[in-house]
Amino acid sequence: MPSLAGTTRPEHRVAVSATLALITILCWAYVVRVAHVPGMSAMMPMDMPGMDMAGNAAASLLSLFLMWVAMMVGMMLPAVLPTVLLFMAIARQRQQTARAPLSVPAFVGGYLAVWTGFSALAALLQTRLTVALLDFAPGSRPMALVVGALLLLTGAYQWTAFKATCLAHCRSPIAHFTAHWREGTAGALRMGLEHGLLCLACCWLLMGLLFVGGVMNPLWVGALALLVLLEKVVPRGDLVGRIAGAGLAVWGVVLIVKG
Repeated sequence: MPSLAGTTRPEHRVAVSATLALITILCWAYVVRVAHVPGMSAMMPMDMPGMDMAGNAAASLLSLFLMWVAMMVGMMLPAVLPTVLLFMAIARQRQQTARAPLSVPAFVGGYLAVWTGFSALAALLQTRLTVALLDFAPGSRPMALVVGALLLLTGAYQWTAFKATCLAHCRSPIAHFTAHWREGTAGALRMGLEHGLLCLACCWLLMGLLFVGGVMNPLWVGALALLVLLEKVVPRGDLVGRIAGAGLAVWGVVLIVKG
């Protein structure tokens, strides 16, 4: 990703990086803590004993929502940090030429708003899946077919042109920023929303794999977070994603055939 580091002070970059790192650490701490709460770490199709729906349904849904928000923020903030620093550098440069205010919190807020919305939908979907799949025993053929189909679909999506386009934006958003820059806090919020939507389009099926390995399974969440990070920040991250996609597709076919 092109760098404009020279247009920002090192202390500003450190402050932003430290803030996002702290938020990430707090989210991961929450994920690990909740993973050890009885009944919370095994609430999904692969190893699901069923979710305890006793008590207040709204409170249960709120707990799921907060759980998903913590996972999404913890997984996505490290991958978006280079983009945030790039946005900050461009905003600083424009401030020097056009007196545009810095709006980094608004940009990050817009980005996280997208993943917060996704978390709400995922929490609702989780409650529906829990009910719909109660009759499917873990390891049964119907469950293997469902999981295998999701893995195969996700693996195939990793090779699509649409995925490649969205990933290219996530890896190097400077062209989009240059063409669609908007001044002020409202503009930063909108750009954050746009970047978040493109990022969601890139990763939504990968996030769906949380239903395979167990929602709130820290090792599985960490593996997916690492894959997203590698896709977005390392050289030839697109190749990493495609290799992972091939592996997921093969895994899915094996489950379907053997199931």
